[in-house]
Amino acid sequence: MINIGDFISRLQKIIDYYGESASSFAEKIGVQRSSISHILSGRNKPSLDFILKILSAYPEVDLYWLFNGKGEFPSKSEFKPTKRETDLFSINEELKTEATSKKEKKEVERIVIFYSDGSFKNYQN
Repeated sequence: MINIGDFISRLQKIIDYYGESASSFAEKIGVQRSSISHILSGRNKPSLDFILKILSAYPEVDLYWLFNGKGEFPSKSEFKPTKRETDLFSINEELKTEATSKKEKKEVERIVIFYSDGSFKNYQN
């Protein structure tokens, strides 16, 4: 049986370690924000599914440490990610910016306007 108070403090340590808010942590592991809130307040106990989602999203978290506090966190890793490295939206924006900066600049060569009577007007640069 896990001590819920100790589990809550270990969960809070994980959230703080990664620089997440409770809502961003919930989004990252794929649960509702209320689930995190209820567990952190002690109202609900974590389900096995909840714990497995944490382990899936954060492989540095050791199951044994999460359950009973024995072992180490992060598990045998000297790597401490920054908030930016864990934020997938920032990485996605960087990739978009890089992709658009590599594109060639395009110029308009011509514009053609078609009228309802079948005629058209051609404008060239």
